[in-house]
Amino acid sequence: METKPTHKKLKGGKTDVELYVQLGIIAILVLVIAFTGTKFYSSEGISTGIGTVSASDVIPTGVPAIYGQELGISYDGVSESNPTLTESTIDKLASYEDMELNSEQMQRYINIAGSISCEYCCGAQSIIFSNGERACGCDHSYAMRGLAKYLLVNHPEMSDSEILIELGKWKTLFFPSIMQAKATVLEANGIDSSDYLNLGSNEYRGIEYDYLKTGSLTSSESQSSSPMVGDC
Repeated sequence: METKPTHKKLKGGKTDVELYVQLGIIAILVLVIAFTGTKFYSSEGISTGIGTVSASDVIPTGVPAIYGQELGISYDGVSESNPTLTESTIDKLASYEDMELNSEQMQRYINIAGSISCEYCCGAQSIIFSNGERACGCDHSYAMRGLAKYLLVNHPEMSDSEILIELGKWKTLFFPSIMQAKATVLEANGIDSSDYLNLGSNEYRGIEYDYLKTGSLTSSESQSSSPMVGDC
């Protein structure tokens, strides 16, 4: 059985080449934004020249209704202003990543975790491979996988979509700025950004980069780093 690597070791684990590539992509995005006259971040919300979506519209707050008290966590526990609490919250979620699943649970897990990625940290197509093994080694992915397994084991009454929505909420907390930008682009295309299946899953992965680069609202596999909360 695979031994779970201590996910703390993964922080800063990118090679110099990967780091330079990511910095280069960020620089390109900055130039594109400057050239198009598009303002990507603002104190009130995100503006892309097509309207704005406020942080309050997409950032979940409070205690998760079903599992928050059980785990002693709150959406408010992930915040740039409190890195210690953020790390503690992520660690609590990640601690369930090695839970054993039966065959039925594993099939559900593959469906759920195979539908969401941590594309702002790594280039994996989803946080797991098609066989259920971990595909991304960042802390955010450990947290999402851990939550998925916890809910499958302890709250089997939740549907796959309901669990995926919860993963999408935490992903939004991990990458608040770029997820606000994505929400703005979704709304401009008539897609409900308050639905975390649209915002957080792979359904519209890369849509925010396509818009900035071409003005198109077509989904793609474009990747980049972005401001994040918590370590990668």
